[in-house]
Amino acid sequence: MEREVVITGDGSSTIHLPEWDEQYHSKHGAIQEAYHVFVKHGLHHFCEKTNSCSNVTPSTGKVKEVKEQIAILEIGFGTGLNAFITLLESEKLGIEINYTGVEGYPVVSNEILQLNYPKQLKAEEKESLFKRMHDFSWDEKHSVLNTFSLTKQKKFFSEITDKNLYNLIYFDAFGARVQPELWTETIFLKMYDALKQNGVLVTYAAKGSVRRAMQTVGFMVEKLPGPPGKREMLRATK
Repeated sequence: MEREVVITGDGSSTIHLPEWDEQYHSKHGAIQEAYHVFVKHGLHHFCEKTNSCSNVTPSTGKVKEVKEQIAILEIGFGTGLNAFITLLESEKLGIEINYTGVEGYPVVSNEILQLNYPKQLKAEEKESLFKRMHDFSWDEKHSVLNTFSLTKQKKFFSEITDKNLYNLIYFDAFGARVQPELWTETIFLKMYDALKQNGVLVTYAAKGSVRRAMQTVGFMVEKLPGPPGKREMLRATK
């Protein structure tokens, strides 16, 4: 299938698939969408909800000896944008993140070279890290920073069998218009099982059928304001 790197509304790049008229990220702004959906309403929400991103115990005011590690599963590693932004956040917040990205069809090297995320995020000094994340071997855990480790799994989402492993899921699959099989009760049951109790799943999608599929498997689902160019998004809690 033909693929081309294009520039989105906020100046950041994404990959466009003309045959499907589908992008890896929002045409209104790849970085804007990633921050809004996955960082603000995902990572930051989980931090606030569980106080897991603070090294101070609220009840005593004492500094914790060891901060809790946050385990994140990304459905659709793709361009690596969500992982890279989360890496930057882990360093900024001083939290340890164990990140797993699942991808059935990895982005190829000539596409990676055209992605401008380090520059757009004013993180040019970490451009080599961004490229290394794509070069890492599959199905092995790699330490990227003291605060961030990455495991990439090359497999289809239907092959996920994890149980009670993750605190947070970034559900960033291609849209239901082009891949409806990824937005079914079967897939969301796998997501529910993969999350720990009180774990959170966030996605850019807001279709009624998606929300109902999530609710059917046991999620508590809420609608939230969407990123630029999209009215709503969904957040689900186990």
